[in-house]
Amino acid sequence: MSNKIAKKRLPDMLLEQDLVTQAQLQECLNLQRTTGKSLQAALVERGYLSEEDLVVCLSEQLGIPHIRVNHYAIPKEVLAEVPESLARQYQMLPVSVTGDVLTLAMANPLNIMALDDLRMLTSYEIEPVVAVASELATAIDRHYGGEKADNLFKTLMETKDDGSAVEEVKAPTDSEIEDVSKLEVGADDEPVKKLTRLVIFSGLERGASDIHIEPFEKLIRIRYRVDGTLEEGKAPPKAIQHNLVARLKILSGCRIDEHRLPQDGRFRIKYNNREIDFRVAFLPCKYGEKVVLRVLDKGNLTLDLDKMGFEPQPMQAFHDALKLPHGMILMTGPTGSGKTTTLYSALTKLNKIETNVVTVEDPVEYEMFGVNQVQVQSIIGFTFAEALRQILRQDPNIVMVGEIRDGETADVAVKAALTGHLVLSTLHTNDAAGVFPRLIDMGIEPFLVQSSVALAAAQRLLKRVCNECKEAISVPQDVLERIQYVPFDYIPEPRFVRGRGCSKCKDTGYRGRAAVLEAMLNWPEIHPLVLQRGTAHQIKTKAIECGMKSLRQNALATAAKGVTSIEQVLEHTIAD
Repeated sequence: MSNKIAKKRLPDMLLEQDLVTQAQLQECLNLQRTTGKSLQAALVERGYLSEEDLVVCLSEQLGIPHIRVNHYAIPKEVLAEVPESLARQYQMLPVSVTGDVLTLAMANPLNIMALDDLRMLTSYEIEPVVAVASELATAIDRHYGGEKADNLFKTLMETKDDGSAVEEVKAPTDSEIEDVSKLEVGADDEPVKKLTRLVIFSGLERGASDIHIEPFEKLIRIRYRVDGTLEEGKAPPKAIQHNLVARLKILSGCRIDEHRLPQDGRFRIKYNNREIDFRVAFLPCKYGEKVVLRVLDKGNLTLDLDKMGFEPQPMQAFHDALKLPHGMILMTGPTGSGKTTTLYSALTKLNKIETNVVTVEDPVEYEMFGVNQVQVQSIIGFTFAEALRQILRQDPNIVMVGEIRDGETADVAVKAALTGHLVLSTLHTNDAAGVFPRLIDMGIEPFLVQSSVALAAAQRLLKRVCNECKEAISVPQDVLERIQYVPFDYIPEPRFVRGRGCSKCKDTGYRGRAAVLEAMLNWPEIHPLVLQRGTAHQIKTKAIECGMKSLRQNALATAAKGVTSIEQVLEHTIAD
């Protein structure tokens, strides 16, 4: 392998592929001689060549595979074959061992010296594969830990922080926690405060909905959920893990001396002149406490039902249900599908001076003026069911229950809907039709379910195609038939699109998310099926006959408008 590689030179490869010009190449070669930087780094730094193009070029010209190392979980015994110092020096990472062959990811597989050094050190036959340099550096930090994280911490301590980016404006003061321990003093150190701000700031800059801080044996992993997908961030030093967690507990009003039980808290920061709430959950794990921060950014929250982009049929069904004086409006869908946001949007529309609106939540996510919001306290017996009973004594017109989790809560909610209240809540089912058999399974009599449910809706969040790199595509008619696409009267010219990938969307082709809704009114035609304990499939079929557009059809309509891709439709919906 090394002899084959040695016969090729990177400049010749790049010129042969027309990836750079002779002038650009000469400029970077001069830069290499004067600064000591590698030719690859100089080309990428000047913007003459992307890391991805470089990897593809090396892979094709050398006849070796290229891999995305950030997708690999490498066993400790494989990592032990290559010393950390050598991995950092030559920017390489062992991936696997098969027999006497060690597969090695390298940013520069032309580095024959590195291959020979490792061959002599390990006695393995080395099989190089090429990887993106930045991803490789991140993977080395993740798997070996230590050096880069320590440099980040050192930089953090030296960085001037005027607090203008992220400013804590509402949190328990440290003086409220008595019996000061060594850990608490450490959590108060200025570098730890800076690191906490950096983790939060990075999440807000990425537009994350959640921030995950995960402890492992030799490192801490930071991940951010952006547009529904987790992506990795820079890792802080393992040595300050406990201080970082303690700092977040202080901000959240949690006990820093409790490490055995899960805890929940919240705090608020100011970011770019707007206040952002964080809901924080601590979970004890083997190597420390995992922390998840849910970002509740009211500044980016659209609480206008008419601006949520729903298709005409589900939007009209929702409006019809909200005009009813009583009944249950139930939202279904997986965690993180935007159900609560849709219910808050409905409450915003219903929140008027002449109505008494009360919610019972666990926890209260967004504060709404004019709405009486009640926090569940299960530890003292103040459950959803008990809170709902007490709320019904407060003369409410409209009640929102965060979630119907059990038969007791379902029973109280149904009785509330039958006694003149409009009840909004969420339920875990796969589609709108599943609401009816689910409530019956919870012990509610079919005739009560049939009389109380006003509307059942299912929601999903689909990734939006990036507007910066969006391009139209042609979809064959047989494919449209296979995915059950039916032309829509209000979309005269369907425009299916995809994202090529650009710097704005981090080469994913997607940026942001769009909500898709399936809404089913309680039509009289479905009453016999509910009373006869019909299946969700039977109820859905009848509802479609009554005019309901399924989740798949509404998602396809969203794709036909050029908002999302067909791939997203197929990933998040099932065939009718």
